[in-house]
Amino acid sequence: MSETTAPRSDTGARTVAIDAEQLAGKRFDYQSDMSLVEGIDLLAATPGDDINWLEDIELLEEDGVPAVFDRYSNSFIKIYFDIPEGRENEMARKVLVKHLMEGNSYGIILKDVHCKYEQVDLGPWVGEPRTVGTDWKPPVLEGWEPPAAH
Repeated sequence: MSETTAPRSDTGARTVAIDAEQLAGKRFDYQSDMSLVEGIDLLAATPGDDINWLEDIELLEEDGVPAVFDRYSNSFIKIYFDIPEGRENEMARKVLVKHLMEGNSYGIILKDVHCKYEQVDLGPWVGEPRTVGTDWKPPVLEGWEPPAAH
């Protein structure tokens, strides 16, 4: 889309990125309070004792605010607490893991309705996740009928 045809929100402002707060309609406490993520053990929360997947997670910036990217929902989780120097990536990783463990990632939330194949909802970073995708049915639009030729 060109700059002139980019989608606009209800306020008329052009939206170029979506963050986790917009998707959820709220800010999560751990975005503003480092003490809520400080105790997360990244090794313990990592599936199969393989921390390699976390190496790709780095502190970024979105709208001038420190943020970490949640690839499950293709959105940024902004971080509003002061991050100690030298711990930038660690804090980004802890915020992301907390977000995933709490089930707050919009991509995870959508699994309840749209997951076609059996899988865990929160992923292997939680002890006993629920299973979703066991009874998927295609969505039906009320009043819609398939063409007669099909």
